Formats: sequence, C-alpha cells, structure tokens
Amino acid sequence: MALKSWFKASPLFSFNLVNRDRWVAAQAASLPAGAKVLDMGAGSCPYRPLFAHCRYQTQDFAGLEGEQLRHGNYGEIDYRCDIASVPVADGEFDAILCTEVLEHVREPIKVVQEMARILKPGGRLMLTAPLGSGIHQEPYHYYGGYTRYWYQDFLAAAGFAQIRVEANAGSFRFFAQEAIRFVQTTRPFKLGMPLLAELLWLPLWLLLAPVLGLALPVVCRLLDRFDREQRFTVGYHVTAVRN
Repeated sequence: MALKSWFKASPLFSFNLVNRDRWVAAQAASLPAGAKVLDMGAGSCPYRPLFAHCRYQTQDFAGLEGEQLRHGNYGEIDYRCDIASVPVADGEFDAILCTEVLEHVREPIKVVQEMARILKPGGRLMLTAPLGSGIHQEPYHYYGGYTRYWYQDFLAAAGFAQIRVEANAGSFRFFAQEAIRFVQTTRPFKLGMPLLAELLWLPLWLLLAPVLGLALPVVCRLLDRFDREQRFTVGYHVTAVRN
C-alpha cells in the first residue's frame, strides 16, 4: 500500500474519515434487505458497496472537478439535480444517507425539509457534517460547520424525531489532526519562502515533525476518552426518524 493510502486508512492519522466510514457501514448493515436508500450528495459513491443488499440510488448536482472528489470522479448518479429539489414523489425512500454535504449547500434548512418530504414515515436519516473545517470543494463551501443544537432544532422543525447526535471523537483528536496538518503544510521548500528562510526552517521542522506528526497524535488518542465536553470535535454523526 502506498504511503499516502496508508495514511488515509490509518485510524491514528485519518480518524475522521475512518470513523465516518465505520459509522456508515454500521448504519447500512442495520437496514433491512430491499430498503430503498437515497445517497444525497453522493459524489464518487464510495458507500455503494455497503448498501448492496438495498435498492441504492444516488443524487448529486455533479458540478465539481474530478480532483475535488474522494475517488477522483463521479460515480453513477441517478438524480442530477438541486439537492433541495429532488424529482421524486413524497415518501419515496426508506432511508437517506448524506455525508459531509450540508456545508456545501446554500440553504441547508431547505435541504433537511426536502429530506423529510421524500422519506417515508418511520424512514431513517443518516447524516454527517463537520463542526469545523478548512475551505474545500471551492467555490461550493458556504458554512464552517454545524453544532449538535442545529441538528436538534432544525431536524425537529422539519418533522424528525428520535434525533441522535454523536461526536466524531473529541477535542484531543481534533488537536492532533491539526498538528498533522501543520506538519504536512509546512514542509521545507514547499512554502515558497526565500532560500535562506527555507534553510533556517528545515532543521526546526525536522525537530517538530516527529513530535507533532507522531508523538502528539498518539498521546491525543490516549487522552481523548477523558474529554467529556468535546467542544472541538471534527463533526457529528446524526440519525433521526421521520415522524
């Protein structure tokens, strides 16, 4: 496995993605065979195999470039449309999956209202979004993130009940993620500084890199279980049931 792929698959270095994939897998496995599922904002459709036992369909506006997508290109998209206006009948789906999409839509409240419209009564919503993230998939990035109170208030107002909001790890894992990002984005001779500045930065970076990029993530993983407040979590995994 290439080093870059190993980092992406590592629970230590890419816990955000790894945890989310595990959560989606557990949600998919709990759905009954034959359930009709819509993956909204599906992109490259990385979760299609997890829903092989279901009637899995996809929606996306399909306006991003290939390099902005997880697997470099769009998967098979059934509904190429505005996520707030999917051309299907009311109560069409048994479940909806929507991962890391809400920060990219102009009117997220309209989107959750549309989710409620196309879900059957008793249907399940499976939703994730960041609490805080850097700019990505530009120019389609409109919001910094969503708190647990946003989900509780606006999902309830849209007609959802049994709203469960789980943090994707705690503050210490978030700090470790940003430390790793610092190491990656400050590599010597990548910053475009004058040559003398780069030469002065090189030995300091070599000293910091193993501390921030390896030792700190290990320590933060051990400490994270003691974070009760989780005020700096990377995001939330949310389930809700359509009333």
